[in-house]
Amino acid sequence: MTHDYDVIVAGAGMVGSAIAYGLAGAGRRVLALDGADTDYRAAKANFGLVWVQGKGLGNAHYQRLSYQAAALWPAFARDLERESGVPLNYENRGGLHFCVGEAEFMQRAQRLERWQAQATELPPCTEMLDRGALQRLFPQLRLGPHVTGASLGTRDGHVNPLRLLAAMQAAFVRRGGQLYHGQAAERLVALPGGGFEVQSAGQRWRTQHLVIAAGLGSRTLGPMVGLSVPLRPQRGQILVTERIAPLLPLPASGIRQTNEGSVLVGLTQEEVGYDLATTTEAAVRMSRKALHVLPDLARARLVRHWSCLRIMTPDGCPVYAGAADYPGAWIALCHSGVTLASFHAGPLAHALAGGTLPTFLDVFHHERFNVPQAA
Repeated sequence: MTHDYDVIVAGAGMVGSAIAYGLAGAGRRVLALDGADTDYRAAKANFGLVWVQGKGLGNAHYQRLSYQAAALWPAFARDLERESGVPLNYENRGGLHFCVGEAEFMQRAQRLERWQAQATELPPCTEMLDRGALQRLFPQLRLGPHVTGASLGTRDGHVNPLRLLAAMQAAFVRRGGQLYHGQAAERLVALPGGGFEVQSAGQRWRTQHLVIAAGLGSRTLGPMVGLSVPLRPQRGQILVTERIAPLLPLPASGIRQTNEGSVLVGLTQEEVGYDLATTTEAAVRMSRKALHVLPDLARARLVRHWSCLRIMTPDGCPVYAGAADYPGAWIALCHSGVTLASFHAGPLAHALAGGTLPTFLDVFHHERFNVPQAA
């Protein structure tokens, strides 16, 4: 069977679902093709941070994009909850990055100073708090003896990532979009008269425009329409405790207490290919680090330990590009699908609905990886 759509989005994880949701809101007829639950889904073990502080050090364009996305998040969350009926548990009261030892505190301060200097037009959104200032601000917070302070990011927050994904998919369908689970795109064919045919498990659909947002699967799909992007998986492991009384007032880098009371501890950054195993070594390392910050966690039982694979480009920054030889085909890739969801569903989707990419995204074109290396 052949069906016609204005846009087909190959991939319905955090990135693909956000784009599809935005495109459907712009009045486009959209089909989103989702893979199987056994696929390498980054969303399955997402930490749920909406994070700005320190993101994009060395790349001011990524820094600005993260800042823009965080500013869009409150309205995005409000509208998505109303439309989907799914509570997101979104909070944007700030976020912490704890420092253990004086050297770590100084290094963090210097890092954020360099980061802020990259984009001086952006209002400052971070503050270094020594231990005394941190305890005055959060008197109920019981810290380990070696915690010297923390950086506070006023633009940071967190959300339930699984609810976010479910909400975007539900709202997409309510807007008239079609979502097929277990139908990962397998082959993309450019049609002689323009447009594309997308094939999956014996099914064929035709579309005028195509968005590849299939995470690590984009390595296979992209080259079919001239969008070859170098990607690698990076394993991240997470520990989850039982539900306990509140002990962390704000989400932190590597530690987050959910609305339900569970504490998430992670993430690791492991270059192990497509290995999804969990390791005792990582669990011990993450536990020790968390206990240095919050010793009361020692009384909580661990109830789950799992891993996921991040989508990493060579420089760690997103890719947004159109195919030079296949007009109407685009690719969108990043490992910050939660933080950038508001941007993907808003400005990016609206631009794609008009048949183009915003010009300020040119710096994220994948051709940046094709610069010849000096001999």
